Amino acid sequence: MPYPQFDRKKIKFKPLSLRKDKVYIEKDAVYPDAEPSRELTENENEVFEYLLEQLISAKKANKSRMLTFGAHSIKNGLAPVIMHLVENGWITHLATNGAGIIHDWEFSYQGHSSEDVKTNVQKGEFGIWEETGFYLNLAIIVGAYEGRGYGESVGTFVENEGLYIPSKEELIEKIKDRAEAEPYYASACADLLHAIKTFSLRDGFLKVPHLYKRFGLQAFAYRKGIPFTAHPMIGHDIIYTHPMNCCSAIGRAGERDFLTFVESVYNLDGGVYLSIGSAVMSPMVFEKSLSMCQNLALQNGKPITNHLIVVVDLQESKWNWGNGEPPMSRPEYYLRFNKSFSRMGGRFFYLTMDNRDFLLHLVRRLCKI
Repeated sequence: MPYPQFDRKKIKFKPLSLRKDKVYIEKDAVYPDAEPSRELTENENEVFEYLLEQLISAKKANKSRMLTFGAHSIKNGLAPVIMHLVENGWITHLATNGAGIIHDWEFSYQGHSSEDVKTNVQKGEFGIWEETGFYLNLAIIVGAYEGRGYGESVGTFVENEGLYIPSKEELIEKIKDRAEAEPYYASACADLLHAIKTFSLRDGFLKVPHLYKRFGLQAFAYRKGIPFTAHPMIGHDIIYTHPMNCCSAIGRAGERDFLTFVESVYNLDGGVYLSIGSAVMSPMVFEKSLSMCQNLALQNGKPITNHLIVVVDLQESKWNWGNGEPPMSRPEYYLRFNKSFSRMGGRFFYLTMDNRDFLLHLVRRLCKI
């Protein structure tokens, strides 16, 4: 017999407007002209000089310039700085985890985010917020139906300030017509049909104002036409608490984002990969992507050998390689992972820095070019 499952419909959700948050984006946003909290060390200066050279070269050669970041880069109000890098052509691909998607959306929707986790877990309220769970899950279900990735689904929703809900009759007809020829698409139709019936959604355009969308990085990427990919893990994020959650839709959208990510990595020979404050998602996704791309590149006789990776994290790296390979932890995992591809010609640097300082120093240097 199947194991018993928790019924999310029994949870009492509260309006997002009742939540006390710690970050208000109009007040806490960081802009490109802000001052870093400290100057660079001699070693950091050398890394930045090499990074700038590689970025300039990669831009001229139209090679990938990828920026992968954890949720704190969004929570710290750094979206305007990242937008500046994209606007000026220095970054061609943005990637984050599920939490980064949520904070970015909450800023766009209501202008504030970041609840008190400890207090709200004890009260049974952490992540139990109606709008975040309902709207983000619905945006992903609709986006998967429309053939979009995870980040693009949310970015489209924010930019359009709503989404289109097809009729039940239209979906039923598509399922019948395409079940045999396109079962993958028919399944996406079935997911959306289930959501419509479960929540009695009306067909037509569902308007959802986003009064602060100028701060939304996903919407910005959608407007600029560059990939913003999300790389979620089931159960990690607060949207999984809501009964609107549909993990098959998340899988569809997440799969599309993963393959988009891999495509950018395939263009990384001569390019740059920046990883900021993402100690788990970034190296895990990147190593599989690089292996896939290297497999194809070697088949074509053109291995990926001239790429630069710069990892930025608050934790120092103190591992002694004379002791053998380190445990899979931060930041040692990056170094173990780097050992395998550095032999093929790639360059790797690890910087112990605050993500705010790193991005502001990077913008400051690039503005002088």
